[in-house]
Amino acid sequence: MKRFKKTNAGMTMPIWNRNMKLIVPTVCTIAVAFVSSCAVGPDFKRPAPPAVMQFTATPLPAAIPPPDNRPAEKQRFVAGDDIPAQWWSLFHSPALDSLIARALKSNPDLQSARAALRAAKENIYVQEAAYFPTVGGSLAASRNLNSTVLSPTLFNYTPYFDLYSAQLSADWIVDIWGGNRRAVEALKADAEAQHFQVEAALLSLTAALAASAIQEASLRAQISATEDIIQDETKASGVFQRQLSLGQVSGADVAAQETALAQARQSLPPLQKQLAQERNLITVLAGRFPSEQVPEAFNLRDLALPHELPLSVPARLVDQRPDVRAAEAGLHSAEAEVGVAIANELPNISLSATDGAVATRLAGFFGPGNAYWSAGAGLSQTIFDGGALLHKTRAARALYDRASAQYRSTVLTAFQNVADTLEAIRADATTLDAATAAADAANRNLKSQNLRLKLGDANVLAVLNAEQAYEQASISLVQARASRLADSVALFEALGGGWWNAPSINLQNTAADALR
Repeated sequence: MKRFKKTNAGMTMPIWNRNMKLIVPTVCTIAVAFVSSCAVGPDFKRPAPPAVMQFTATPLPAAIPPPDNRPAEKQRFVAGDDIPAQWWSLFHSPALDSLIARALKSNPDLQSARAALRAAKENIYVQEAAYFPTVGGSLAASRNLNSTVLSPTLFNYTPYFDLYSAQLSADWIVDIWGGNRRAVEALKADAEAQHFQVEAALLSLTAALAASAIQEASLRAQISATEDIIQDETKASGVFQRQLSLGQVSGADVAAQETALAQARQSLPPLQKQLAQERNLITVLAGRFPSEQVPEAFNLRDLALPHELPLSVPARLVDQRPDVRAAEAGLHSAEAEVGVAIANELPNISLSATDGAVATRLAGFFGPGNAYWSAGAGLSQTIFDGGALLHKTRAARALYDRASAQYRSTVLTAFQNVADTLEAIRADATTLDAATAAADAANRNLKSQNLRLKLGDANVLAVLNAEQAYEQASISLVQARASRLADSVALFEALGGGWWNAPSINLQNTAADALR
């Protein structure tokens, strides 16, 4: 609705144009000052990467020799090599690829983290709205009766009248000290932290699925080895029974063999229980109920050991680890909050403007004398608050110190994770070599003792010892092979998982940059 007035030339122009001639210059002047002013508080600078040249105390070998020169179990470290975004594909398991793709679509924890990121982005837009004036409008209509005993309401002394009003108002707190800009900066840092929490959740999910798949495969292999042992010891018990009937062994020998068979059978149910629980874990990670088992199943023979393990430059680890980047963003947010607290101690300038009109008839709403307007500015400063603002600033600085310590702790833990994993991988090869030799020797010894048993030249205790040794060696070999696979997964996780190689993501760009 526009109200017009007559000009000297007989033309009409909106009354609000006349009014705004007084308001706009003031607003523009302060806006220029706002744009050109600097924000109080410290400006954030990314912490320098640690000045360390290696992850472990002793240098790592370039290659890890395989046991008995088996090419399928050979591994080597590639210094400075990058990690693919889908690092799990290096295990060449279509079942694992399918399982992870299913989980990335349905895992509720990942969905929760992504929803929190969306909320963090919206909170930025909420705070950025304070850059602009808050404009409101109102329309009102009423039917009125006023007493004429004290004073007439209208010039025509009519006690009954209609009243129509329209008003447009604007209020703006000028961010001369940059407190709002620091608040926006803090929220952008919070969104950046949440972005890396999403990446951390994704990495944790994929690593957990890969580790669970390897554990499932290990349990299946251990169950298979235990079932073979039970079958062999069942056959041995039959031989012992025949020899007992021929008087070649005593009843005590048969009882000892039956005890060994019972112990082998006893070791099977715990493995089956662990397998069932591992399947439940995998199913839940994929976003399903335990009764809705995923179709993918895993065996050690279907999981290839990655031959080349990327080893990032230590200085790049702080860029690659999502938890470190999240801690860095938390440090940024805490530093920005210091600026917010300082700005709250300083004077505030507010601007306000109102433009409106009242009339007793709609037809005369734009008539002369019905308009009103106001414009003003205010300066406010806290004079005494018992030291509340001062202590809020000190609290903000203390929280920054805490965030700084947490960042350093996160960095140290990240380097420890990598170092522990590298030491585990180095030890895995030696363990597998020893386990392979032990299993081969136990197998040869068991075959020899069984042959002597059939020929009637058996030492019962030697047979029992050979069976138990082979059982333990077989299971230890399975566990050693699974450990190499699991520790390879742990290395990819410890180095950050390759999220920066996903489409549209660059290692040097932060989530806050993407939000701008």
